[in-house]
Amino acid sequence: MSRSNRIKGVRPRPTLALSMLAAVLLCLIPWSGTAAAHGSVVDPASRNYGCWLRWGSDFQNPAMAQQDPMCWQAWQDNPNAMWNWNGLYRNGSGGNFEAVVPDGQLCSGGRTEGGRYNSLDAVGAWKTTDIGSDFTVRLYDQASHGADYFLVYVTRQGFDPATQPLTWDDLQLVARTGRYAPSQNYSIDVSTSGLSGRHVVYTIWQASHMDQTYFLCSDVNFR
Repeated sequence: MSRSNRIKGVRPRPTLALSMLAAVLLCLIPWSGTAAAHGSVVDPASRNYGCWLRWGSDFQNPAMAQQDPMCWQAWQDNPNAMWNWNGLYRNGSGGNFEAVVPDGQLCSGGRTEGGRYNSLDAVGAWKTTDIGSDFTVRLYDQASHGADYFLVYVTRQGFDPATQPLTWDDLQLVARTGRYAPSQNYSIDVSTSGLSGRHVVYTIWQASHMDQTYFLCSDVNFR
C-alpha cells in the first residue's frame, strides 16, 4: 500500500479544527502537565484524548458515570492519563513491540509511564467514532517529532472489545507508512473491507527524534 508522506491541501473537518484548538488551549493550562508535550491520534480519537475532549472541562461531573462509564473509570483511576493525553509512549522498544507490550496491555503501552495509562486497558463499551471502510487516521504532534513510520491495525471481525482484552493476535495490519518529516499534523489513509460494528483501531507511531514509540487505541464503529 503506497501513499504520499507529505500532506498537501488537507482541510480539517470542523470537529478536527475544534480538537486542534482544544489542544492548543490545553497547553496554556499550567497544571495540565503538558510542558513536554508530544501527541496522539485525534481522529478517530484515542481513548484518553476522547475522554479529555468530552470531559476535560467537567471531569468531576458524576453524570459521567452513567453517560460515559469507561471514561469515568479512567478519570477515577488517574486524571493525569487525560491531562497528559499526548504522553502515552515508551522509549527504547527497538521495534520489538510484542516483547515490551504484553497482551491485555496494548492500550496502555505496556503499562508505560509508571502505570499512568493502565485504565485505558479496561475492557468495556468505550465511546466509539463512526467510520466507513475507507477512513483517515489523523495525528497531532505538538512537538513536531516526525515519524520513521506509522503502523495502523484494526481488530479482526468477531473480536468484541467491549468484552475481551486486546491482544496482538486480535490485530490485522491495514497500513504501514514510510517516513514523515517533522510537522504537527499527519494523515494516514486506510482502506479496509468486510468490517462492521465495534472495533479498535490501533496505531503505532515510531517517532524520528529518538527511539520513542506511541501505542494508541481508538474505538470505532464501522457503519
